[in-house]
Amino acid sequence: MTALMNATNITTFGDTSSLHVSQVPIPVPKANEVLVRNYAIGVNFVDTQHRTGKPYPVELPLIPGIEAAGQVVALGEKVTCVRKGQRIAIAGHMAGIYAEYCVCPEDVVIPLPDEISYEQAASVLLQGMTAHALSHEAYAIQARDTVLVQAAAGGVGLLLTQMAKMLGARVIGTCSTNEKAMAIRAAGGDDVILYTQDDVAKEVMHLTDGLGVHAVFDGVGKTTFDAGLEVLRAKGHMVIYGLASGNVPPFDINRLSGITDRVSQGCSSITWANLSTYNAHRENRLQRAQTVLEWVKQDLLTLNIAGQFSLEQAGKAHHLLESRQTIGKILLIP
Repeated sequence: MTALMNATNITTFGDTSSLHVSQVPIPVPKANEVLVRNYAIGVNFVDTQHRTGKPYPVELPLIPGIEAAGQVVALGEKVTCVRKGQRIAIAGHMAGIYAEYCVCPEDVVIPLPDEISYEQAASVLLQGMTAHALSHEAYAIQARDTVLVQAAAGGVGLLLTQMAKMLGARVIGTCSTNEKAMAIRAAGGDDVILYTQDDVAKEVMHLTDGLGVHAVFDGVGKTTFDAGLEVLRAKGHMVIYGLASGNVPPFDINRLSGITDRVSQGCSSITWANLSTYNAHRENRLQRAQTVLEWVKQDLLTLNIAGQFSLEQAGKAHHLLESRQTIGKILLIP
């Protein structure tokens, strides 16, 4: 008799009603794969984009999700890096995560120290590694830099703010509400701009005495791109890492020259930052994950878990994320 598990499925693209729970066979690991019992699942904005099929089309039917923490319960043939019973996490890999069990390649598995709970791991690893790659590689923040973090009260934003402060930067964050502004300040943000009330570009230029910022970190995309580009100082760097508001329209590359806009601009640059590229090799992924988890163990990073829901409540979790009603991370507990 085939063993079954509960899983949240998508069979048609659409709104949150397209998510439904059913019983499906527990997957069997193949060579170099492991079977993981999921105990905490991270909900990420890209999951909602996979649900709608925009802007990242995926094949259906699909069990969504790219982040979880749990325990290895079975090994496929030729597995050498992982042992049965080991506490592990998965971050950034589509492996049918919204389920009680999932199968993934052994080389994407991240070992968890005993001091880190499953809930902590599922709430910090993907966004923590993203924030680390943004602040240490996409643009290596220097002491005394001034940086703008768009949507700084989001999962990546709060962690990025904390890391930027660890590196000695001044952080200007944007958000939509006073409650979120309080969370940004609690994370170390120096200045907060409510984009629902103020012109972000004007406020940034006022706060920087007309100089602008050394770097902009933007996971929003379409609605924030122009303001971010406008506030870069000479040799400033914009880092795009998401498209929460939609695709950025084509733009005139001459805007990076300083010739067509402010005379204080020029030699600006833009990077599209993709964690998969920065974590392309297992040693990169493990080293970055170890750094983030060590910071959590030392209480150098504060985690914000906004809510925990069942697999059946995945639609509610998506709604909260899409409506930007949350501060921090949402988890599913199978």
